[in-house]
Amino acid sequence: MNQDQMEGKWKQIKGQFKQKYGELTDDDLTYSEGQFDEMVGKLQEKTGKTKEELQDEINNW
Repeated sequence: MNQDQMEGKWKQIKGQFKQKYGELTDDDLTYSEGQFDEMVGKLQEKTGKTKEELQDEINNW
């Protein structure tokens, strides 16, 4: 999965969350996205894997 596909999936998820939980704002969702990016960065640091390798692992779960 490439970066564009990941961004597309994230936008779909954000839309679904907004539909289900109308009180969520873009700021809430951006914060969550930032936390995910931080987690991937920490995994990269600890494992030495690329972002793409980690995304592949996550997608395969």
